[in-house]
Amino acid sequence: MVVMGKSGAGKQPRIDVLVKEFGLVQLSTGNIFREYVGAFDRSGFKGDLERFYDAERDTFVPDDVIIGAIREQLGNVDDARSVMLGLKAKYFMNSGRFVPNSSTNELFAEYFSKGDYKGFVLDGYPRTPDQSSFLLDLCADKGTKVDLVLLVENEDELIIERTMGRRICKKCGKVYHVKFKPSKDGMNCDICNIPLIQRADDTEEKIRTRLAEYYDKAVPALAVLEKAGIPVARVPGNLPVFTDEAVRESVMIAISPYLKG
Repeated sequence: MVVMGKSGAGKQPRIDVLVKEFGLVQLSTGNIFREYVGAFDRSGFKGDLERFYDAERDTFVPDDVIIGAIREQLGNVDDARSVMLGLKAKYFMNSGRFVPNSSTNELFAEYFSKGDYKGFVLDGYPRTPDQSSFLLDLCADKGTKVDLVLLVENEDELIIERTMGRRICKKCGKVYHVKFKPSKDGMNCDICNIPLIQRADDTEEKIRTRLAEYYDKAVPALAVLEKAGIPVARVPGNLPVFTDEAVRESVMIAISPYLKG
């Protein structure tokens, strides 16, 4: 399954339902990048990463060249390919450049293969029309398919209000909201008893930038999946009563027409 929606629409609680109800594994692009960058960082590889990028062709040099350089410096590392993929991700992180579809697709496909291309709920991928086309082609090639898109719908202004009021514990990661889900004292984490923080990108300006990107890229990405015949179940991101059971019920009602048996 693929879960799509605007940033701040309320995707994670719906993903949690799918994971619990169907035994799926959440696969997010953020986690993919962190895993491969982590593999690169742990490897201890040193040197200028620019030498692995062909500026004229706007692409990396061949993989075997990169892996050869990794083995030359580090010896027979356990998983040179993961280090190589992490090197590519690290290059874009260091340069501040936008990660192109080709690199995102490569990282995704490598991670997707670990689960035999099935049993996942995809989060943050596909995010562009090119990525949607790549996903469909990859699934067709591997004999699997996308069963369903769950689209979490929410209004822009509600997203802005909710996101700007979000507060996070930097130690345990628990998320609160100054209005809708405050901590007991309104300032500190109930678990860790340390001050809650607001994420640096939870400002109105940055939220509106993310919303604009959704309309520009994610909406066309969804259109590619719909055109390919993938069913789309729509679920409200804003509920009258926001409890775990209310979220679960809203998801199950939305997807029930598409469940087999």
